[in-house]
Amino acid sequence: MKIKLDENLPARLIPVLQRHGHDVDTVPDEHLSGRPDADVWQAVRAEARFLITQDLDFSDIRQFTPGTHAGLLLVRLREPSAHALLEAISAVAIEIADWGGCFVVLTENKIRIKRP
Repeated sequence: MKIKLDENLPARLIPVLQRHGHDVDTVPDEHLSGRPDADVWQAVRAEARFLITQDLDFSDIRQFTPGTHAGLLLVRLREPSAHALLEAISAVAIEIADWGGCFVVLTENKIRIKRP
């Protein structure tokens, strides 16, 4: 799966996701840090990448309707330390390949998947 990590996620996730066969790039690598979310989303769509983010601006399922993009994982942890994010996303890294086109919300307690 082609993945883009948002700037609010630790770069230590890159090798973790790559070990599961994912092609990973990041918002900072593309010099999109600090740019409006619309610019990030445009890059994600242009590259047909699955976005992983904590940014609540990407939480509106009506705007990010499943099936209209390559997929979106919104990570919502109560204590989103770099270590907690690394653990949570590492735990689902293999499943991401099955979430193409989906809108997914990951919390400490559950995974909610809205499929196309």
